Amino acid sequence: MSAMHLIPLARLQAAMRLVVRGFGSREAEVDAVAGNLIEANLTGHDSHGIGMLPRYAEAFIEGGLAPNTHVRVAHDGGSLLRLDGGAGFGQVIGAEAMALGIERARAHGSAIVALGNSHHLGRIGAWAEQAAAAGLVSMHFVNVISRAIVAPHGGADARFGTNPFCVGIPLSGREPVILDFATSMIAQGKTRVAHNKGEPVPEGCLLDDHGRPSTDPRWTVVPPLGALLTFGGHKGYGLALVCELLGGALAAGMTQQEDTSGRRRVLNGMLSVLIDPAALTDRTAFEAEAQSFIGWAKASPPREGFPPVMTAGEPERASRAKRSAEGVPVDATTWSEILDAARKLGVDPAAVQREAGLG
Repeated sequence: MSAMHLIPLARLQAAMRLVVRGFGSREAEVDAVAGNLIEANLTGHDSHGIGMLPRYAEAFIEGGLAPNTHVRVAHDGGSLLRLDGGAGFGQVIGAEAMALGIERARAHGSAIVALGNSHHLGRIGAWAEQAAAAGLVSMHFVNVISRAIVAPHGGADARFGTNPFCVGIPLSGREPVILDFATSMIAQGKTRVAHNKGEPVPEGCLLDDHGRPSTDPRWTVVPPLGALLTFGGHKGYGLALVCELLGGALAAGMTQQEDTSGRRRVLNGMLSVLIDPAALTDRTAFEAEAQSFIGWAKASPPREGFPPVMTAGEPERASRAKRSAEGVPVDATTWSEILDAARKLGVDPAAVQREAGLG
């Protein structure tokens, strides 16, 4: 099992900004990328955190990631926008796309944003949180153009990506409900984290390269490759298919159909629907009814072995508070990969170590 580093938040922020500068990013982009990745670690989603930087570095060197790129409006239909990300950092493109969608939803009561050709958008919950902070409900259907890693229900090999689905619902006087999940049993990045830690994944999550069940995460990390399974059998597969058709075919004009295993870039398409509750109904009545139901659901007595009932977003907020105070755990293998990525980007790994307090 890989050893663990516990890095104080301020030190991790300084170290990761140093690494991101290696892409040639301007300071605003450095802050956006490093901040978004670290926020994923803080919320407990290490799969979408700083461990992505080695993949980003490979994509950049290959020419599949374009730093300092901004979103472009390809079609403006008022409350209907089609946007192109130009293979720019998803941490920038996603924020800009949501800002445009928020502006239009406030003006029209709702907006549909079709985003294509963005490099990895990271934790999709970040974009639902951005919309929720503006008082808007949002829904997000996302596809992934990269190496196929998830098998269709009943299939023995990979045909599509982890295709996330996300919903954000703001409610006055409390934190928003943020539902954010991959349509695979576990996110691909979680298998990378497990592989780096030397840990197995739970049963029922993946197949080996012959379509046989396995708990060894290497089948999604090291060739020859196997495949992840969708959650809930045919139900997760159905939602993954919808994400591919809406986030891919409709929003991005591109679906996962070819073998891209030799390329390191990760492109996302995302169809987002934003709604201003006040334009649709009496917001006070809506929120009162929603709060009432949440209270009713959370009043269910916990089963043996379970914590008190929570709503979507609460586990992430608890993790954020804990890790912000105590530091962010990073396994030694992932940290070594980040240092190697820094070297490839022309950044002194020893300087990154010192910034993190590990040198």
